[in-house]
Amino acid sequence: MQHFEIEHLITEQIETKKPYLEFIRESSMSMGLYFLAEGSKDFQRPHNEDEVYYILTGHAMLQVADEVQPVQPGSIIFVPARIPHHFFNIVEDLTTLVFFAPPEQPTEH
Repeated sequence: MQHFEIEHLITEQIETKKPYLEFIRESSMSMGLYFLAEGSKDFQRPHNEDEVYYILTGHAMLQVADEVQPVQPGSIIFVPARIPHHFFNIVEDLTTLVFFAPPEQPTEH
C-alpha cells in the first residue's frame, strides 16, 4: 500500500518549484500533481496514455480537441490518449490531480 496526503504533496510541489510532481508509478498507471499559476500558459502536448484530471483548486477553461469546458474544484475530466488538450484562461491558480494509464512516459513534462 502507498498512502499520501494531498497537503503534503502540494507542499512538496511548491518547494521543488516543478509544475508536475509524480508521486505514483506502477506498471498499470501513474499519478501526479500538475500546477498552473493564474494567468500562465499550458504548453503540454498530447500524451500517449489515457488521462484523467481531478481539479483540486482553481478555475480555468480546458480545451480537448474542439470541445471547451470550464473547470473548477471537483471537476473530473477524461482525456483519451493522443488527443490535443490544454488549460487556458486560468483565472485562479490551478492544481490538478492527474492519473495516467498506462504510466506516463517520463519525458513528457
